[in-house]
Amino acid sequence: MQAIKTLISREDYLKLEETSTEKHEFYQGQVFAMAGGTFQHARIGLNVTTELAVRLRGKPCQPINSDMRITTPSGLNTYPDASVYCGQPELIDHHKTLLNPVLIVEVLSLSTRSYDRGDKFHHYRSIPSLRDYLLIDSETILVEHYQRMGIYEWNLHEYRQLTDILNLDSIKESLVVSVFYEGIEWLGAS
Repeated sequence: MQAIKTLISREDYLKLEETSTEKHEFYQGQVFAMAGGTFQHARIGLNVTTELAVRLRGKPCQPINSDMRITTPSGLNTYPDASVYCGQPELIDHHKTLLNPVLIVEVLSLSTRSYDRGDKFHHYRSIPSLRDYLLIDSETILVEHYQRMGIYEWNLHEYRQLTDILNLDSIKESLVVSVFYEGIEWLGAS
């Protein structure tokens, strides 16, 4: 006999997040605990957020770290590793959920890479303001940059060298891949 899954409301999910010591994703009444990351994952996430904060200081677009929840029109509530909004942030849930990111960054790990490339990206694509989606691998030098070209059209650019430069049109910045991997010694980056 199968156990019956209990579905909860988004309001109950938000109450859970208020008291929980860990982060959860929410979709269609189901709550999923988000796994912790490796040293590489944490370091890359910090590098990305730091670089974006330095580059965007005093500009109309601003970065947010992984503490900011994003909700998609398709119904996913999650915490990307980094995101950027431009202009005024559109916030709900007592300023704890951002609705208008133009850039979302996910750091890939063995357990999340398929989800981040597949179902999660499907949900992110439903965000009208989203223009750039970066996937940064934590196990090898690989950055996948999806750039919105039209409502249902995305281009993929892959970067596999530390010297590669990617252009983020949504925030009018160019970044060298090496900044993401600073401090990851197993890659030879420092």
